[in-house]
Parts: sequence; structure tokens; C-alpha cells
Amino acid sequence: MSVGIWTFSFDGKEIGEVRDAASEIEELGFDTLWFGEYLGREAFTQAGLLLAATSRLTVATGIARFGHREPIAAAAAERTLAEAYPGRFVLGLGGHLPGAKPLEAMRGYLDGMDEAELSTPDSPRRRLLAALGPKMLSLAAERADGAHPYFVPVEHTALAREIMGPSAYLAVEQAVVLGSDREIARRHVSMYLELAAHHRANLRRFGFTEEDYGSDHLVDALVAVGEDAICARVRAHLDAGADHVCLQVLTGDDRIPLTEWRLLSGVAGSVRQRDVTG
Repeated sequence: MSVGIWTFSFDGKEIGEVRDAASEIEELGFDTLWFGEYLGREAFTQAGLLLAATSRLTVATGIARFGHREPIAAAAAERTLAEAYPGRFVLGLGGHLPGAKPLEAMRGYLDGMDEAELSTPDSPRRRLLAALGPKMLSLAAERADGAHPYFVPVEHTALAREIMGPSAYLAVEQAVVLGSDREIARRHVSMYLELAAHHRANLRRFGFTEEDYGSDHLVDALVAVGEDAICARVRAHLDAGADHVCLQVLTGDDRIPLTEWRLLSGVAGSVRQRDVTG
């Protein structure tokens, strides 16, 4: 079983601090480091910096936004990192184009990447799509190695596995709070519900309505609060069909959460031990 770290906390931090944090994540025993692309460093450039700062860690974009670069640029960057760091780079790809239908836009973008005429070696590579709905999940199984769902309950993991079949790779983001401060979790959920219509639509598939917004029921479905809940939630995603769970620590501030990652390494170890012993 596989547990990784997902973070936005590198945005705005000095690169030396970011490199040191990546190195510590590797030493803590997590197998994959995921980072988002929003207002921080360009995704492929940052992936290269993180890969260079570590020796075993897999680095994954969660996600590289396809609207930020032409398909040929993404394909060239993907090939470069796959060649330079064999087996250690995962391209998580997603995002939106204004006025475009998401499925058609992603399919066209993948066509552009796959048809790009490049002189760089076509090294073995791994590509995941930020997929929520059934059609995008099917595309992830058809045109990529699998999916990287974000902000989802365990029920979505089971649906994704059913739609994609047994061989597609399923890497699920899970938000967590160390300690007992549910208000941190509530603010995280409220932000996404306010800003992201596609997340609201996805939650409706599982019976959540506007009446649930702000409720403990919805917050607890999306954020695991406390070490016992985190351990149980990771296990639940794996039992539902996930191959990998990447944990996003919520702290209520923008610091790199090294202290929480150290604590999480013990939680991940407990899950692994329970998996081995049954």
C-alpha cells in the first residue's frame, strides 16, 4: 500500500526551504510528494527541482493545469523529466478552459500531447487525469494511466474503481487535520464549495445537497480530523479500490507543515502495519 504527501505549502517559500522539505518527506518514508499548481512555481520546473533534491522520492503534479501551456510544451517537459528521473515523475494533468467543455478540452489536449513531434527520447512515463465524473474517469482509464481525484469522499473512490476497472491507477487526495480542530476542516470545505462548481456537482452524485453545506456530516466525509480518523480514512480509501492515498495537511496557515508531516509518518506506519498483519 502507498501513502504520500500532497501540499500547496511550497507556494511563496524560498527554494532552499522547499528542497529541504522534500528531502525530509523522503526520509520520513513517504513514497510520493504531490504539489498543486496555482499561483506558485511552474509545475514542471518545480517538479524538476524537487526530483533533484531527492534520490528515491516520486514527485507528482497534482495537478499541472493544461490551460497554462501548449500540448507540445507539456509533452516535451513530461518526456524530459521521465528521461532524467526514470520512474520517479508522475504527471497529474487537469484544469479548465473558459467556455470549453471539460471532456472535449482534455481529449483534445491529450491528442496534442501524443501527436507532438519531438526529438527527445520517449521514455516510459506515467500520466494521471484529475477526474471526478464518470466520463472523465473513463477517459482517464482509456487515455492515461489512471486518475487523481481531489476533494472526494470514500464513495467516489469506489465509483472510480468500478468505472476505470482493475488495472487503472487510482491516487486519491485526502485532506486531514492533526488534532481536533474541526473549524480548520470546515473552512477548507467551505472554500471549495464556494469557488468550485464542479466539486459541488460531484458531491451531488453522492447525495450531498446545499442543506449539507457546513454540516459536520459533509465536513467529516471530506476531511479526516485526528489520527484515528486519518488512519481509518486511508484504510477506507484503499479498501474501496485506491492504489495510493496522498494526505494534504490543513493547518489554518501557510507554513510548510513539517511538524505535522512527522506525525503523519507514524500514522502511515500504523496503516502499513495493520495492512501487513491484517
